[in-house]
Amino acid sequence: MPSYVDTYYTRTLSPDAAYPALSGKQAAEICIVGGGLAGLTTGLELARRGRSVAVLEARRVAWGASGRNGGFVSPGWAARAGQVLRRVGPDHAKALFRLSMEGVTMVEDAIRDLNISDANVSPGILRVSRYENTRSLETLRDEQEREFGRHLRLLVREEVQALLLSKKYHQALLDEASFHFHPLNYSRALAREIVRLGGCVYEDSPAVQADLRGQEHIVRTPSGEVKAATVVLAGGGYTDSIFPAMRRSFLPIATYVVLSELAPDLIASAIRTRAGVSDGRRAGDYYRVVDGRLLWGGRITTRTSGPRDIAAVIRREIVTTYPQLEALKIETAWSGLMAYARHLMPLIGPLMPNVWSCTGFGGHGLNTTAIGARVVAEAIAGEGDRHRLFAPFGFVWNGGPFGTAAAQLTYWAYQGMDFLRERRSALAA
Repeated sequence: MPSYVDTYYTRTLSPDAAYPALSGKQAAEICIVGGGLAGLTTGLELARRGRSVAVLEARRVAWGASGRNGGFVSPGWAARAGQVLRRVGPDHAKALFRLSMEGVTMVEDAIRDLNISDANVSPGILRVSRYENTRSLETLRDEQEREFGRHLRLLVREEVQALLLSKKYHQALLDEASFHFHPLNYSRALAREIVRLGGCVYEDSPAVQADLRGQEHIVRTPSGEVKAATVVLAGGGYTDSIFPAMRRSFLPIATYVVLSELAPDLIASAIRTRAGVSDGRRAGDYYRVVDGRLLWGGRITTRTSGPRDIAAVIRREIVTTYPQLEALKIETAWSGLMAYARHLMPLIGPLMPNVWSCTGFGGHGLNTTAIGARVVAEAIAGEGDRHRLFAPFGFVWNGGPFGTAAAQLTYWAYQGMDFLRERRSALAA
């Protein structure tokens, strides 16, 4: 059985049984390829509707980005609001944002209904600005309350710096309805519930071949096969070529996270809030205090192998932000691959009759995997067509090696623009 990558989450994983590898010939109404959050939530939504489901996971449940991320749960998509608005118009964009809010509620409901106490929920997400940004934040706060009934609190610089003792930060929006939590314990709770409802979850069972064009679909693993009327492809950044057209529609993008040593007093000299913190930069920093340690993520790259100096790179960012944490040691570091489409929205919808895609959640996956899975399950169950809201964000070729280079250059350009904006703000102060 493959082991999990060493992370904060695996170190604090609640005891749980492993799931068997698929062996021999099995049958199910729906076969779901991918045992991350998208696949597990799809399976749970369908199992709750009385459908028989089989979830195939190549390694362990939530082994990839689903179990290694920052743990932030809040409304929104990886694509920024302006990008979505320009593509689909205001009414459609608002409908999509409401779906993202529903995804947050789904996660909350699952934690409550399944009594996932080891999800370790901590309320509050603080989105900070690294430059003078009062007017834009006021506008965003007012729009969110007017259009969606969200209550965000604007913190002025003095309030921010009472919580985050860093000269880097200016204003912030505090979202007390959002939260951060333990995504790996949460994911494994979803798997347990699928099995309790009569579904099957198989680990160490990579899909190596699929016959998807007949009325009865067959998905094969090294030691077995599943026959199913419907197949859902819900892999992420580690997806291989089982369905090449889908795989060519997104890029695997790496992100990096570190966990500090246990040092509650030292960390409190810099960070005096239990809210999760993220800044407004594209692929900026995000961090939170967990059990007296600092969990800090940031940086993205198109490299699919983690650099050896993850800890050093992120440690420099920590100390640049908080010089008082110079003595803080990094205990472990990890990376993970996310799936990004060029338009930064999920790839949700039918690929062919009775074959569905539910992937591409990189950058904002904890709420979006939930609602993406629900709209796919609704469609399979014949209950609705909300998946059509994602039709404008289709399967666009990722550009191959040129797309990878373009993605990296775009990220560097964003970094440059962020630097100039912060520099101008500092000179004007």
